[in-house]
Amino acid sequence: MKNRELILDGTKLAWHEERVQQWLNGERIAPITIDMSLTRACNYGCGFCYARLQENDRFEITKETIDNFLEDCAQMGVKAISLVSDGESSIHPDYVHTIVKGSQLGISMAVATHGFNTRKEDLEKILPHLTYLRVNFSAGEPKRYSEIMGVKEEWFYQVCDNIETMMKIKKRLNLDVTIGMQMVLMPQDGDQVIPLAKLGQKLRPDYLVIKHTSDSEEGDLGVDYSKYAALEGVLKEAETYSDDDYQVVVKWSKINAQGKRSYQRCYGPPFQIQMSGSGLVAPCGMLFNEKYKKFHIGNITQTRFKDIVNSDRYWEVMNYLASPSFDAQKMCGSLCLQHKPNEYLDALQKGLISLQKPSGTMPQHINFI
Repeated sequence: MKNRELILDGTKLAWHEERVQQWLNGERIAPITIDMSLTRACNYGCGFCYARLQENDRFEITKETIDNFLEDCAQMGVKAISLVSDGESSIHPDYVHTIVKGSQLGISMAVATHGFNTRKEDLEKILPHLTYLRVNFSAGEPKRYSEIMGVKEEWFYQVCDNIETMMKIKKRLNLDVTIGMQMVLMPQDGDQVIPLAKLGQKLRPDYLVIKHTSDSEEGDLGVDYSKYAALEGVLKEAETYSDDDYQVVVKWSKINAQGKRSYQRCYGPPFQIQMSGSGLVAPCGMLFNEKYKKFHIGNITQTRFKDIVNSDRYWEVMNYLASPSFDAQKMCGSLCLQHKPNEYLDALQKGLISLQKPSGTMPQHINFI
């Protein structure tokens, strides 16, 4: 797998040209990738957390709901599910069950987590069923970890131990799963970039990715995108800590975009939607809040997912986002989940590129677009 490209700053949507063609033909397609959470709860208090801006009516996602949802996804042709959204899924009692069952149904499964809760016994169960596991780890020093991520300093050491355990299990079982660390970088936390790059060299995950912080359209998190430019030198230095088995990747395209978009229409949600840990189905996490209720489509705790996707309501919302009535430059938060797919689909619609499967070796994690 090492000789296959790992795309962390781009989209793999072009590799799914059949689904894209169906969409271009006006067909009602199933998502390729779903980002979701099993709960809205979290035992961390990260200062950069977008989820705390997106409160909505909470419903419990039960094991029965999970099983129905996964079976619907497999039947409909959903290719990948990542447990990453507005809550910490590892808190949910059916976390392990969800990963294993989804994998057994033929769905590519992945996890983004703060990495504190899951210990060796559960890691042994889930790692063989995961495409990737990414640990949100946004500081390289215990004191700053505590400040940035809102937890006790000693939790830093537990997560480090857990990452080392993940890598030991991966090597012992010769697993294809990719283990990564992710820094959600606020401009004022640039002092942690190099310490974290060095920590990654010690812990030996497959990669460390450093990304921007998304903010709401009102700027509730107070991200000053103009200040990322001053971090260019330190970010380039961080990349020099890469070696043959450890890759430091900076999401330059989004950091350099300064929170701005080149497109107005939002075409990405039919290919990659997000679901709240409340069970809410919405085009993206930026629209989970109750004030965006006109974009809310349904809830898997009350309606089967296959019925939601096949409903007129689902496609009314999708078509509105792709219409001239919607302007992503003015009506959205900054640099969302679907930003890179949107760039690709916008160029496709404008005739700047053609629909053609890329040549060469298929990249890793192909179903996570």
